[in-house]
Amino acid sequence: MRCPWYFGWNIVIAAALLTLLSSGLRMSMGTFFLPIASDLHFSRSVLSGIIAIGMLFSGIAMPIAGYLVGKYGTRIVLLLGAVIIFIATVWASMFRDYWNFLFSFGIALSFGTSFVGSVSFTPIVASWFIKRRGLALFILSTGSMAGIAVMLPVFAYFIPIYGWQTTLIAFAALLLIVALPIAIFIMKDNTAQITNLGFNNQEVSSITMAPKINLSYVLQTRPFWLLSFGLFTCGFSMNLLGTHGVPMLIDHGFDPVTSSSGIGLIGLVAIFSTLALGYLSDIVERKNLLSLIYLVRGFGFIALVLVVTKWQLFTIAVLGGLVWAGTLSLSSAITADIYGVKIVGLLSGLTYLGHQIGAMTGSWLGGWLYDNFHTHFIAFGTASVLLFIAASISFLLPKNLKSGR
Repeated sequence: MRCPWYFGWNIVIAAALLTLLSSGLRMSMGTFFLPIASDLHFSRSVLSGIIAIGMLFSGIAMPIAGYLVGKYGTRIVLLLGAVIIFIATVWASMFRDYWNFLFSFGIALSFGTSFVGSVSFTPIVASWFIKRRGLALFILSTGSMAGIAVMLPVFAYFIPIYGWQTTLIAFAALLLIVALPIAIFIMKDNTAQITNLGFNNQEVSSITMAPKINLSYVLQTRPFWLLSFGLFTCGFSMNLLGTHGVPMLIDHGFDPVTSSSGIGLIGLVAIFSTLALGYLSDIVERKNLLSLIYLVRGFGFIALVLVVTKWQLFTIAVLGGLVWAGTLSLSSAITADIYGVKIVGLLSGLTYLGHQIGAMTGSWLGGWLYDNFHTHFIAFGTASVLLFIAASISFLLPKNLKSGR
């Protein structure tokens, strides 16, 4: 007898689609950058500052989204985020002064995309899955990986034809139209069907009747801070590479097309490797896999500043792509394993805030170090050291809260 389709997979697929749209917008700012700067007569430094502030507020919004999901459910937060995105895009398109654009495009839009993001969907996905929780969360993360691959060329095609304002508003309207039926018919905060995964009633009772863990208690435990440091390092290294990887390769003698292709290859490979890592995360111990990802990334950052030929660059890009995704999903899965799913949204949001702080730091520090020391080795070397430390401390993570105090 064939097993019926498990409803939890509907949630995963829908959440991945919405994450693709929201992260695709957030990660495709480069296509909007020059048209907005030209149209509003902003200097590049001014517009970069607005985007950097938006990055910070995106991080601030994440624990707020996690808290609201825990209190009111995924459906409400999803709809709120979609409405905020629509209002923010209309607001940004109607006014042309700095302050209105800062509050609309920089801050409000960042809150909206964070509300319609992986932090909001992690709790509901984690609550519907146990045995395949790692795979489900990794599939969710493919939305982020595919976002830039899908949305960047879409925006690049439509902006020259219709302008950045019309393109932005049309995207927001599309997201709102997609989010509405998903919120109503698919996003069900219900763990009753957990028995379909092969757990008996006694096991389900031990899961659903686990003692409640509050935030103040979690903040006193070591695993939370180990995971937070790891995600800070993830944000630092990924955005250092995203902001300064291409300039670094050009400075080292590669042409712009080769440099962009090398960095882009990392993201392309990551889309496919995500599913393999998700499958492995439900087989091997998750903390060991997380440690391995950080370790390989650490060697990758050293290798990138040392490559001198195209084949070396593309080889390192492929190897880097294999471990480019996974830290956010694994950290969320480990968080749910240790602390339970009740407040995993809030906890994931807080650790993601650390990720965004690391992202800001890496983006800024990479430029500052190069301007002052005229080398990329210091910034990329710092990323490697942080990644090696993250690999070491991730190995120390416990399997459960009892051993993690």
